[in-house]
Amino acid sequence: MRKITVLGLSTLLVLTSFFTSCDSVKNANNTQKGTGIGVAAGALIGGILGNNLGKGGNAALGAAIGAAVGGGTGALIGNKMDKQAREIDEALPGATVERVGEGIHLTLNENSVRFDTNKSTLTTQAKANLDKLVTVFNEYGDTDIQIFGYTDNTGRAEYNMTLSGQRAASVQAYLVSKGLKATRFKTSGLGIADPIATNDTPEGRAQNRRVEFAITANDKMVNDAKAGK
Repeated sequence: MRKITVLGLSTLLVLTSFFTSCDSVKNANNTQKGTGIGVAAGALIGGILGNNLGKGGNAALGAAIGAAVGGGTGALIGNKMDKQAREIDEALPGATVERVGEGIHLTLNENSVRFDTNKSTLTTQAKANLDKLVTVFNEYGDTDIQIFGYTDNTGRAEYNMTLSGQRAASVQAYLVSKGLKATRFKTSGLGIADPIATNDTPEGRAQNRRVEFAITANDKMVNDAKAGK
């Protein structure tokens, strides 16, 4: 199994204050991510995650994951997210899984969910891969899931913004059709923003036609963690 990147909240605070290297973030102690960090710190982390997630960064996704519960509650949530991240990684090796604070950043690229140019339709292979996620999402029902759609830079920016939203919506609609609750999801289209590869080659553009997920604890998971469950 591939190593899951870990971006711990406490390490990110050190990163912000002392400009430590990316390696120190990746090697953070995962069990300590929630300790001593409250909601205000989480908001700060959300503001800087856009410059640290993945190759291009996603400020919207960073803000979604960055709001921390903190303390022992945050550590319990983090442990649950650790398990979910490992199961996603095992179920869908073609995806990129990152543990960020008390959440999960999941990128479905051309190796897992592929979109053709100017299309938001899910391919047969994309549906098969999303089916693998359904099993994990069902097991961890106490999470909220934000889906961000992207495009390459082909065509007008306004058109791509609409298309990216349609891609996110297509993924949500398919997951809901498989029995997941619609109330767990929010979708956003971000167009050509935050490329993870060059748009100068067909291969790079294919990578940029993707969806990303921010998976976070819902109120039930937070309340269970506060109760020590």
